[in-house]
Amino acid sequence: MSSDSRTDVIVVGAGPTGLVAALQLSQGGLAVEVIDEEWRPAGHSYALALHPRSLALLDRLGLADQAIGRGRRLDAVALYEGADVRATLRVGGPDRFGFLLALPQSALEDLVARRLAERGVPVRWSHRLAGLDTSGDEVVARVHRLGKESGGYAVAHTEWVIEKELTFRAAFAIGADGHRSLVRRALGTPFEELSPSQVFAVVECGADAGDRMRLVLDGATVSALWPLPGSRARWSFELEAPEVSAEERFKSRLTTRMGEHHFPHLDEARVRALVRERAPWFEAGLGELGWSAEVRFERRLASSFGRGRVWLAGDAAHLTGPAGMQSMNAGLDEASDLASRLVRVLRGGEALATLESYGRERRAAWQFLLGRRGGLRADARTSPFAAKNAGRLLPCLPATGEDLVALAGHLGLAVDRG
Repeated sequence: MSSDSRTDVIVVGAGPTGLVAALQLSQGGLAVEVIDEEWRPAGHSYALALHPRSLALLDRLGLADQAIGRGRRLDAVALYEGADVRATLRVGGPDRFGFLLALPQSALEDLVARRLAERGVPVRWSHRLAGLDTSGDEVVARVHRLGKESGGYAVAHTEWVIEKELTFRAAFAIGADGHRSLVRRALGTPFEELSPSQVFAVVECGADAGDRMRLVLDGATVSALWPLPGSRARWSFELEAPEVSAEERFKSRLTTRMGEHHFPHLDEARVRALVRERAPWFEAGLGELGWSAEVRFERRLASSFGRGRVWLAGDAAHLTGPAGMQSMNAGLDEASDLASRLVRVLRGGEALATLESYGRERRAAWQFLLGRRGGLRADARTSPFAAKNAGRLLPCLPATGEDLVALAGHLGLAVDRG
């Protein structure tokens, strides 16, 4: 490959958001390059569920049926207060997708990446963004191609080295490179923490957990149970501050990314104690434990979704708690929206102002989801449980956009966008 390449759009980040953006851009007739500094796709990730809006998006990309074939359909959301069921919500959605789909992020990435490869758009793994120049009428991205170098005599070791510096010239760049986004940093965009982070004990286990997602609101914590394909399930138990030591808060295990690790402090006795405390109705169904981790989830929002010819989508622009799987699903919607606008700009001659509109609209949506503008409001028809927990339910319901309005409405809660 030449050290100097031209393309229409360079997408930084090969997670679900970046891959969906790239596929839609390619299907819209644009040339795309996708780079990611990781050397391969992630083996584990937290995100594991698709909202109805995301399924409709995959349908437009020709991937919905494959996704459904690999996932597990969930038709309802059950809300618990301790051991008691307080509400059961039927999931609605666009067209034929009135359900949630439990599908690990790795499986979703595999589907989209395979379709991209069929279109001649491979992911360039081990390619790290080194710099962005946006001073002209194009984006100039400096990219380091990384390679492994082994060394040592008595004790062998391997380290990553820069094999070559490449230059990509593009009309636009999309930063879909996650919470540590190099694109966001290149723009100099602040990433404000809007409220304290949450720590969750995440455990995968053997269990046939049925056809509904379960939310447990108990005291100051929230726990979520997601049934998975293959008679598996995943629990996420929020830990209160006293449960997480100061030492543990600064260990690498407490990150916003899932690594391929099993941490011994999440032993079986502790997990079973959490289940007895938070969900006694589930204890008998808890089978063998799989991987586990303690994960810190921050609640942040970028001060801007981009400018000019460089724009952000997904976790590069926002972070939230895990219960409702809102960040990834909103990121997919952002990817689709941004890609369609770029196609219209480059192929249809639409003004760049449409991208400014994208930034304003998406940031306003996240100000709502993160509780900085409006919220869920109770009225006379709202149940006491929903009224008491209106503020806590906003980031926990597995929906965004109009689907969130509908799901909240089943609880008698109105959406105030502020």
